[in-house]
Amino acid sequence: MSRVGKYPVTVPNGVTVAFKEGTLIVQGKQGVLSLPLVSEVSVSLKEGKVWVKPRGTGKFACAMWGTTRANIRNMVLGVDQGFAKRLDIVGVGYKAAVQGKVLNLALGFSHDIFYPIPDDVVIRCDSPTVVAVTGPSKERVGQVAAEIRSYRPPEPYKGKGVKYADERILRKEGKKK
Repeated sequence: MSRVGKYPVTVPNGVTVAFKEGTLIVQGKQGVLSLPLVSEVSVSLKEGKVWVKPRGTGKFACAMWGTTRANIRNMVLGVDQGFAKRLDIVGVGYKAAVQGKVLNLALGFSHDIFYPIPDDVVIRCDSPTVVAVTGPSKERVGQVAAEIRSYRPPEPYKGKGVKYADERILRKEGKKK
């Protein structure tokens, strides 16, 4: 039984929620997001709140109840405030720069890495060692940040690489003589 699905999602001022042919569309100042709804849950809008209810008592219906509610909440927060991830680049000579619609990463390889910036996210380099990924979709912001991190994940001996700003690297002791 879902504990998350029981609670409604409050729609703030400036955000509109609409249903169109099995799709939920949320629009706000950050953009427009859509979510295809599964047939196991019913979604309704009452008095500025979005309610999600399961249509059956099966395991999949209960699972989709909480998942759908969480996805709707993330969409409402995203179009209202947006989501952000910050990446720190640690290492001598490691740096990043935005050049037009491409993120240029120098991560200690023999060549630079050119990451094309998707249209639905914004990437900024506040300094050569800090990359900020922002956008209305929590899923896309997290995916883009994970793709950038995957080019050079932090290693446990010196901590060099691309890491999330709030990530703590477990350090290992080196070889002993």
